[in-house]
Amino acid sequence: MTRIDRMLAEEQRHEARDLERGLKERHIRLIALGGAIGVGLFLGSAKAIHQAGPGLILSYMIAGIAVFFTMRALGELLLHRPVAGSFATYAEEYVGPWAGFFTGWTYWFMWLVVGMAELTAIGMYIHYWFPEIPQWVPALIALIILTAANLIAVKLFGEFEFWFSMIKIVTILAMILIGLAIIVFGLGDLGASASFSNLWKHGGFSPVGTLGVLLTVQIACFSYTGIELIGVTAGEVENPEKVLPRATNGVVYRILFFYLGTLIIIMSLVPWHQLNPTASPFVQVFDRIGIPAAGGIINFVVITAAASSCNSGIFSTGRMLYTLSQFGQAPAALGKVNARHIPATGILMSSGFMLIGVLLNYLVPEEVFTYVTSVITVAAVWTWVVIIWSHLNYRRAIARGQAQPVSFRLPGAPWSNWFVLIFMLGVVCSLALEADTRVALYVAPFWFALLAVGYRFSASRAQPN
Repeated sequence: MTRIDRMLAEEQRHEARDLERGLKERHIRLIALGGAIGVGLFLGSAKAIHQAGPGLILSYMIAGIAVFFTMRALGELLLHRPVAGSFATYAEEYVGPWAGFFTGWTYWFMWLVVGMAELTAIGMYIHYWFPEIPQWVPALIALIILTAANLIAVKLFGEFEFWFSMIKIVTILAMILIGLAIIVFGLGDLGASASFSNLWKHGGFSPVGTLGVLLTVQIACFSYTGIELIGVTAGEVENPEKVLPRATNGVVYRILFFYLGTLIIIMSLVPWHQLNPTASPFVQVFDRIGIPAAGGIINFVVITAAASSCNSGIFSTGRMLYTLSQFGQAPAALGKVNARHIPATGILMSSGFMLIGVLLNYLVPEEVFTYVTSVITVAAVWTWVVIIWSHLNYRRAIARGQAQPVSFRLPGAPWSNWFVLIFMLGVVCSLALEADTRVALYVAPFWFALLAVGYRFSASRAQPN
């Protein structure tokens, strides 16, 4: 048995003893949906529409194809080895120990930053009702409540995420169904002008040209970030052989339906050039339809969306630190679980770092959201690339007789793998096209240099004297 085989066998023994398989299929589906449907759709899509017009639909379709292949590759790996470390474990096994170290810590950092951003969003949108409350207060309260929920039981985390996600999904479905009724039957004030022809009447389907599509591909990728959370839940899923394949396929199809369906309906109801790029398209459309208190409704939905994403961040960071500890790439204390089978130390450490976000809300409330979101897309792209890379090497191991195949497989491999890798390279290059997104390319080298130093230190400690 090789060193990697011994480590993986030890990890699976630890998870069987330490973690509780308390997440049901409905939890898994909604966790991934909740992670990928965030404030980007409810708020950020207006700016993306302004940049690309209806061509944004093409950006989401192309990115959606890449995400579909990535998730199918992840699903195949999950069936091969359903562990909580997921893609960090697969990187360790099929790419190299350095890749497992880089991926685990990068994914932890990504969700740490996402958590800070979502706490900031909660603080900002509580101001809608209570403008006199300092922004850092609701951010701190939300962090305490969500951390407590994650420390009590994995089932409680699952229930929180289930209902948070249901609120978002009901809102999106309401938008799609009401919009369809207006377009088909000409109802209300919007009925006279609402039409699917609005997608190509005002300057064509891609009025800003190819550049608009290229600029918004990275926004589409950012929007899909979180769909890979299925992988992090693998160590705590009931009946993973049955649940994971169905959940993987179901989540991808639902995400594509929600995103593409919402964008098509919004730009059919209101021509793209009439939408304000600084305001939520949901609020703008609901206002024009005449739904009472549209701003308050969307404000509530955005707060639950932010809480949902932060909740997922606390969950995933705790599990990733647990896995890194099993491999000796994080302090041993982070690999301990409490009496409820929760990696409490890892959760508390992650929440402690998220307090930095609360502090930033106290010190620089106006700028904090921009500060903490600059590297999320790069971290997500790294994670997806590692999933595809690990899958390529897993298939090669099968061909050599060194790994067992499973029934749930990535279609079109290895060509679909190479499509995703080339696409992700294009996404990283597209970040250089605008000053705002270029910040990520400045920050990323420092992060990976820090990881390189950390890996060298970790590897030297692991070597026998």
